[in-house]
Amino acid sequence: MAGLNKVSVDDINVKGKKVLVRVDFNVPLKDGVITNDNRIQAALPTIKKLVADGGKVVLCSHLGKPKNGPEDKFSLAPAAERLAQLVDTNVKFAKDDVVVGENAKKAVAEMKDGEIVVLENTRFRGAEETKNGEAFAKELADLVDNEVFVMDAFGSAHRAHASTAGVTKFVKETAVGYLMQKEIQYLGNAVEVPVRPFVAILGGAKVADKLNVISNLLEKCDTLIIGGGMAYTFLKAQGGEIGTSLVDLEKLDYCKEMLAKAEKLGKKILLPVDASVAASFPDPIDAEISIENCDADKIPADKMGLDIGTKTQEIFADAVKSAKTVVWNGPMGVFENPVLAKGTIAVAKALAETDATTIIGGGDSAAAVMQLGFADKMSHISTGGGASLEYLEGKVLPGVDVIAEK
Repeated sequence: MAGLNKVSVDDINVKGKKVLVRVDFNVPLKDGVITNDNRIQAALPTIKKLVADGGKVVLCSHLGKPKNGPEDKFSLAPAAERLAQLVDTNVKFAKDDVVVGENAKKAVAEMKDGEIVVLENTRFRGAEETKNGEAFAKELADLVDNEVFVMDAFGSAHRAHASTAGVTKFVKETAVGYLMQKEIQYLGNAVEVPVRPFVAILGGAKVADKLNVISNLLEKCDTLIIGGGMAYTFLKAQGGEIGTSLVDLEKLDYCKEMLAKAEKLGKKILLPVDASVAASFPDPIDAEISIENCDADKIPADKMGLDIGTKTQEIFADAVKSAKTVVWNGPMGVFENPVLAKGTIAVAKALAETDATTIIGGGDSAAAVMQLGFADKMSHISTGGGASLEYLEGKVLPGVDVIAEK
């Protein structure tokens, strides 16, 4: 797998050198206050290592999606402030709308070994960042005297941006941080060299989002479990009655192909046998709702499936019990609603109770596992939704690809 043998922060000597680190400080904010600092916490091992080794550590990240250039509500100032509370060294925030401006240059010039400067939101440079503009990439590299670049933002590794990929052309040394290393190791090994039996669980709403993942995982895993909204397209492809459930009519042939592919490869695809159904989608999403249980392929014409049923929960949990490696991406139902979270809880519980290596592929499944209190029972929870999906598709991630091999 690409990326399993990258130079890491353990392989480089940064004493007295300026190090640009791409972190993922894309934290949720409410009225300028961070509501969840998981991403900052996840970056700490790499930051602390570089500080302890006497590097001059310059951090860059994006936050949110500023549309019209610099906007105060997307400033990284709160993230810099939170970081300052978590490390035992001087942290300076360089407030520059152009990211690499006078404040940043001055702050970096005055740094002592083991100190930290946090740059402003890289997305304030708009298309120069997102279209991998060479001039901006060069400015970032020049700021650290073209010495060292460390990539530790897995959540952005699937994007070839100036701060994730372009900058590597202008520095002498590149390495991955501990977070990247862990992501590459878990996701890469799980898919390429899994301990078997290997069970993959896919959920979420749309088949279209997971086309390549389904196909790639079928080749790698022993059992593929499909739940969530995407299951109904598979059930319809098999001739089932799915009422008003979510369906992707353009993907029926694709689902038939995948079912045939599984049979040909001798792999098991498990689909729901029963479902929790209701007259309509809950509005608001956590509203009280009355549900009934019925066969997943015999849903009444005026009802929609919103979660896997009790029999399915048992079947899916049993499949997990005998596994040695489990990868899970996507909830089993509308988990934001307590009544419709039972399927997702049952799967999370099965994963929490197994001795298998359990890997949660970011996004909604990661949110569900954390909300439901099972986070500490999982081997690895990916910090990247889109990035982990692309990794599971077998794609090469630009932000991993550009880092030097050992």
